[in-house]
Amino acid sequence: MIDTIRVELGDRSYPIHIGPGLLGRAGAMIAPLLARPRVAVVTDETVAALHLDTLRAGLAGQGIETVALALPPGEATKGWPQFERTVEWLLAQKVERRDIVLALGGGVIGDLAGFAAAVLRRGVRFVQVPTSLLAQVDSSVGGKTGINAPQGKNLIGAFHQPSMVLCDIDVLASLPPRDFLAGYGEVVKYGLLGDAAFFHWLEENGPAAAAGSPEARARAVRRSCEMKAEIVARDETEQGDRALLNLGHTFCHALESATGYSDRLLHGEGVAIGCALAFELSARLGLCPQEEPSRVRAHLKGMGMKCDLSDIPGELPGAAALLDLMGQDKKVIDGQLRFILARGIGQAFVTADVPREAVLALLDEALTAA
Repeated sequence: MIDTIRVELGDRSYPIHIGPGLLGRAGAMIAPLLARPRVAVVTDETVAALHLDTLRAGLAGQGIETVALALPPGEATKGWPQFERTVEWLLAQKVERRDIVLALGGGVIGDLAGFAAAVLRRGVRFVQVPTSLLAQVDSSVGGKTGINAPQGKNLIGAFHQPSMVLCDIDVLASLPPRDFLAGYGEVVKYGLLGDAAFFHWLEENGPAAAAGSPEARARAVRRSCEMKAEIVARDETEQGDRALLNLGHTFCHALESATGYSDRLLHGEGVAIGCALAFELSARLGLCPQEEPSRVRAHLKGMGMKCDLSDIPGELPGAAALLDLMGQDKKVIDGQLRFILARGIGQAFVTADVPREAVLALLDEALTAA
């Protein structure tokens, strides 16, 4: 069964298709978008080995020719060198404005390929085919594309909405457990920011999703995409409500920078730790009951996820240095760092009214415990 959710953005609206076996059906789903039967696929070497042949076969079944570029896997790919390589390759393939670039991979590939499509010939259409849980529930939806800079994560990019998103639940079976749980950090975020009933469902059904239940996985992806689609439709370019999607990310981006965007800390792991810290900060500021951060941490721990700074291997910089890294975050406006805090589970809000001393004290204690 295929579920379809629409991101309502006027003449730039698009569907998110969620279900099993979508790679094999990709040709039939993408063919109506094509001006000519040819697509350029950007992927990474790991994903290509697992899924590119299935996608090629699905496209070939509809007479669609495929050319593909496989980049090195990992966060380090999401920078200027591989971005330049991708754009030059697309030009060499004579990709035209009416063609489709297809991003097959996780968040790194989706962000990079989407940004390449955004700048190529001043905008070429692209389709997201996310192969990680994190990409299916978050980065493939909403049109944020970009690459990292030495100064911070996602600082170079553009809003460029895809023409379609294909979330094949079957591909999640190929994820290592650590990668699945990292993506689950973003799933939990949706319950924490705006749907307490969904968070409760995750408390009951998260273990089944992690164990491989297709039904639990499909529902988790569907509800996450529904929530993101609703928020993006209200606030496409993050002027207001969309900032709620950054719950946990202010802490996360600083921790990713501190760990060199390496395998020491995956993005979704940083989000999970960041959510736990955001709820702890909310409780310390008297915004929510202390039981709420305890419940958040209990669920993350119960799922076997990272939720403390002590869960990050290796040394971390001090509290003041981490706070300085937060200052590079895109959520800084007029020099004011905005936090997404919560009045309770499912009740997140955006504020710049957070005392620096409270953040320093929280980080200092978390580092001491580490």
